[in-house]
Amino acid sequence: MKLIKVVFLDRDGVINKYPGDRDYVKSWSEFSFLPGAKESLKRLNGGGYKLIIISNQAGVSKGLYSRETLDLITRNMLKELKDSGAVIEGVYYCVHLREDNCACRKPKTGLIDSAVQGLKKKGQEIELSRSFFIGDSIPDAQAGKAAGIKTILLFSGKERPGNRDNWEVFPDYTADDLSSATDLILSLLR
Repeated sequence: MKLIKVVFLDRDGVINKYPGDRDYVKSWSEFSFLPGAKESLKRLNGGGYKLIIISNQAGVSKGLYSRETLDLITRNMLKELKDSGAVIEGVYYCVHLREDNCACRKPKTGLIDSAVQGLKKKGQEIELSRSFFIGDSIPDAQAGKAAGIKTILLFSGKERPGNRDNWEVFPDYTADDLSSATDLILSLLR
């Protein structure tokens, strides 16, 4: 089994512009890459990291957009990233509502567990001590920590530094955006 380093990433507020509290990216026309996101992902690939997107997308269950629309957004996002030189190993979504109490909705680790199993089927095992979870919310940090992965909380989406007193869990690191988080990860490699 080949040991690999992985960066798990939330999508909204990390890769693309955060749509706002209680809102969703409901179509491709509403999807907008954050400045520096494509280049950051390409740099992480260059640093030897496999990239996996882990995202709650309850808007599907709420009827705000269809699974087909979510898949279209994903295909377009992956194509643009590939065209810019960034490769995403896998994309895992939870489309359930919070009240469904599923195992895949962050802060639970079901999506991470699925990604780990998918990689094992390809003969790859994640080196947890050298892997990261980058997200823009405390549930992202909770999921990463529960999976035994170092966490980086970004302030480019949902969370703000001023909320620190209310955090249920503290991330290992914080960064302003994906570019800063990428700089941090690559500096830790040295």
